Amino acid sequence: MSGLINYLSCGLLWLGMLVKAPDLVRHWRDPYLRVICVLLALAGACFFLGAPPTVGAINHLSGVPNLAAPLTYASITAYSASSQVLIVYWRGGPHVHRTARRWIVAYTIVLVGIAVMFALGHTPVERRTDFDTYYATTPFTAEMIVLYLTGHLAAVSVTTVSSLRWARQVHGWLRAGLITLGIGSLCGAGYSLTKFAAVTARWFGRDWTKLGTTVSPAAAGLGAVLIVVGVLIPLGGPRLTQRRQARRTYARLEPLEHELDELLTRRALRLPRPRLSSPTTRLVWRQTSIHNALGHLDAFFDRALYERTLEAAARTAGGAEQAEATAWAAVVAAAVVEERAGDPHLAPADTPDRAPGTALLVHIADALTRSPLVARVRTGTTEGSTRA
Repeated sequence: MSGLINYLSCGLLWLGMLVKAPDLVRHWRDPYLRVICVLLALAGACFFLGAPPTVGAINHLSGVPNLAAPLTYASITAYSASSQVLIVYWRGGPHVHRTARRWIVAYTIVLVGIAVMFALGHTPVERRTDFDTYYATTPFTAEMIVLYLTGHLAAVSVTTVSSLRWARQVHGWLRAGLITLGIGSLCGAGYSLTKFAAVTARWFGRDWTKLGTTVSPAAAGLGAVLIVVGVLIPLGGPRLTQRRQARRTYARLEPLEHELDELLTRRALRLPRPRLSSPTTRLVWRQTSIHNALGHLDAFFDRALYERTLEAAARTAGGAEQAEATAWAAVVAAAVVEERAGDPHLAPADTPDRAPGTALLVHIADALTRSPLVARVRTGTTEGSTRA
């Protein structure tokens, strides 16, 4: 066996750890981030240490025929503990640190037990893939195998129940993450159960080795990936939502920027367009350009036109915000024409009391392309239509 799948899985998990590392450096006191990074590191270590080439290398370099086995079991046990500690910190509540310490102490005892049992056992024949079933009847070694499998099964069972029960109480990205985490933990339970089945069969003289060498690793791999994905969903999900909303808002503001484009170019009011930037950065750039143009047009805003259009839009629009956006769209369209024609002819008292806020810009952009009132302003028939 080449161990290619193990190494690819390990690489993906450690890549996720590296992605989170900058956040950990900035907020190293945050126990939640520390547990996430430890979880990713240990999940990758489980795959790395369990790969047959790694098993052979460890055994050869150490001179101990099966030293890789307790190391792999220790990494699986530590990973199980970290997933449970993560649930504790994730959910929060009183006595969080005390509960987390109890899990850590419990699994530290399991780790010590694994080391002691391996030292007392006798495993002279190297077994890279079927250590569990081969030594299932060996004194002390058998106890070590049962100990690590019991510890792993207990952790994934508690994680499955806790995450799925909690998922019913929350919504959004957190709910999706908890469901994924619960399914991943359930797959992890499949690893322990199939291993237990193969070991138990060995105790009764049957050979179910294939169950432990094929089904168990597949369940462990799928479970580890799903658990890590479940952990990362609540962290990355809101960012994806923010980027999607920024991209959508950026696109919706295009008609307003297009309306102001000639002014922005002629007066050199537009900032340099950012390249290879995030949707949020591009959105800020477009909003800033629009605000620069509106600030220049401030003296050309017609308060009377604003009031007339607002009154007309209130009778036909869907709400106060939409009516206000329609009124501002009409004012902006007229101001662009007035500014292009020459100097402002309105006194300060004739301009609206305030400029449109950032939150209203999207609705103004929509009104520029959809409102018949704004279309009438462009054709010079607004005054008659709004007074009618």
